[in-house]
Amino acid sequence: MRTLWAQLGSIMGSLMFLSAMLKSFPPFSLISDYLRVYTNRLTSRLSPYVRISISEYSGDRQAFSAIQTYLSDNSSRRANRLKGNFLRNTQNPLVLTMDDDEEISDAFHGINIWWVSVVKSHEMFLNLTFPKCHRDLITSQYLNHVIEEGKAIAARKRKIKLYTNLPGRGSILLTSTEWRDVLFEHPASFDTLALHPEKKEEIVKDLVKFKNGKDYYAKMGKPWKRGYLLYGPPGTGKSTMIAAMANFLNYDIYDLELTSVKNNMMLRKLLIGIERKSIIVIEDIDCSLNLTEKRKEKKKKEKKKPEEEDQDDDNCKVTLSGLLNFIDGIWSALGGERIIVFTTNYLDKLDPALIRRGRMDKHIELSYCCYEGFKVLAKNYLDVESHHLFGRIEGLLKETEMTPADVAENLMPKSMEEDNESCLKRLIEALEMAKEARSGKKKKEDEDEGNRQGQEI
Repeated sequence: MRTLWAQLGSIMGSLMFLSAMLKSFPPFSLISDYLRVYTNRLTSRLSPYVRISISEYSGDRQAFSAIQTYLSDNSSRRANRLKGNFLRNTQNPLVLTMDDDEEISDAFHGINIWWVSVVKSHEMFLNLTFPKCHRDLITSQYLNHVIEEGKAIAARKRKIKLYTNLPGRGSILLTSTEWRDVLFEHPASFDTLALHPEKKEEIVKDLVKFKNGKDYYAKMGKPWKRGYLLYGPPGTGKSTMIAAMANFLNYDIYDLELTSVKNNMMLRKLLIGIERKSIIVIEDIDCSLNLTEKRKEKKKKEKKKPEEEDQDDDNCKVTLSGLLNFIDGIWSALGGERIIVFTTNYLDKLDPALIRRGRMDKHIELSYCCYEGFKVLAKNYLDVESHHLFGRIEGLLKETEMTPADVAENLMPKSMEEDNESCLKRLIEALEMAKEARSGKKKKEDEDEGNRQGQEI
């Protein structure tokens, strides 16, 4: 068999040499082209191997990335020539991949397989070579195995990132590179969230249903996305809730600063740059670009210079309708598996069109600290689950209003020597002061109301 292949190789080499010689003579160039074509056909028919060339720009880009991840994981152990890429904001900044024209081998069900990375005209190809007799097994099982393994490897290595959009640069053209990211390392979780257990369970179940709901949303004919409205006084844990959601789902966070977006077109282009498995956050939506209350307030342009008017126009061109299209327009379905979160301290200031069901599907009130939330904070800050002062604190929490942030600040030890009881007593003092202040305020309001009624009589 080896002798046969050696003879065929010699014949192919002779034909190729003859083709090259004939090509140097113009009258015989056509013959040379025919020789080259038929030589390639003959080689392809006689070769016991099949080669599949996969381009980075053809078909599913995510599938190509999964194959790259699979090969990168294998090449770091097997390849002789490696290419190193340094990534920003990661714990392991050096990522090794197979170098251009480097070959690595793989095995599947006892079959030897070879991969080669090739770059042609700034386009990357991954060439797969395998025995022709195993064509069905490779195309039906092996490639699916590589893609699924690649996705699993990427999921294990994935780090959550926090993205923010840069201020506009005066250009109408905006690409996904306008998003800048850092590694997200917030430790928040639902276990450490100062929230009533029943409300926690309700939110977690809703998130799990969404994450596993690809087929469900497709069956309903709706884009795979969900809106959450977090509302409540400052210090009640809205930002911490978002961090806990991201850590629970392993989703990236895109913190959208509307004041940095010049117009609706830029807002749409930012949307295009957002990947799947993401939480899009607009904090303090009631303060963003005067989008609330249907923009009733008018500018006092007569008191401004022309250049100031132009600047205001540039900064105020994201409209309410543009934001609504961002949330649930046609372009909002791009990518899928996205959660949109609005936060506000003042629910009554929001335009009803902005927060109706279907846009903000779930409204979550984060209010003042309850006793169950206090117990979570006591465990987090003092590592204590019961204490004789807990009963007094429970009663005070029912009689006054204090945010989880204020409760946490009073529980936090101020020195290494401070014990748990001292921290709990400090919280009791703060609650009693808040109770007195609330009582005094209510008394004054009652007196004012009585005076008004007396004047009316």
